[in-house]
Amino acid sequence: MRSVVLYARSAEWRAVIERSDAMMASSDFRAVKSEGRTLAGFVELRNADPVFLKRVEIASWSRGIYARIRGSRAARSLAGASMLGARGFAHPEALAAMDSRRFGAVRASYILSRAILRGDTLSRFALGPGEIKGRDVRRRKRISDTVAKEVRRLHDSGLYTLDLQETNIMVEDDGAGGFKVYLIDLEDFRHAATVSWERRVMNLVHLDRSIGRFLCRAARLDFLYAYLGKRPARAEARKIVAEILASRATIDRRKTSGMASREHAAVSAIGGVS
Repeated sequence: MRSVVLYARSAEWRAVIERSDAMMASSDFRAVKSEGRTLAGFVELRNADPVFLKRVEIASWSRGIYARIRGSRAARSLAGASMLGARGFAHPEALAAMDSRRFGAVRASYILSRAILRGDTLSRFALGPGEIKGRDVRRRKRISDTVAKEVRRLHDSGLYTLDLQETNIMVEDDGAGGFKVYLIDLEDFRHAATVSWERRVMNLVHLDRSIGRFLCRAARLDFLYAYLGKRPARAEARKIVAEILASRATIDRRKTSGMASREHAAVSAIGGVS
């Protein structure tokens, strides 16, 4: 494997990211995500605040070649950070980024960033420990309104993302009675001269699918109205909701079809082995 450092804020951070695999295997690493080929968590450094380190491995050589051409996750994360930073959106500060390559293909990407220590993902922040804070309806609504307006500002600035899940949004108290919203998982951000209504709906649907477990239907409608900046007339509201529901049904069918295909492939493979 050949390590290629794409970015480093300083020589010190370059040295840190070049030791990524060793750090992830050490007791100084606290994993918060270990799913499939993704491993991410906090690293305790001497005489410094904790940092966040993420590694995403690529399944095959052919996909690694495609990532080299298209842009690896590390490269796309840097691009996303640049787009967001240029427009004034809060996001994890990149400290270093690196790819591991073999035979010309990207086999893993690494991103090192400053840890967001006072924030939490949207649902956990809204609900609080033991879901006690979630009982404060007015607080939940203020958080929801803040996030909705930030998503609208994102779209109005010409940016959207392919993966607007609630776990990709972090929130913290801003110290002045309000909330600060961070956008994370930066590799999926895209720029358009004008973000179309279809792309806006796609983002709203993806977010709605993930926040539905802690927001009731009325609260989700309030989120939509906060995004729109007003409560539309009944006929217009029904039309917008119908469009969103239709888009959600399409996405749900695709998800279900994809899961069924994977299950069928797994069963076929088991049958072939037996």
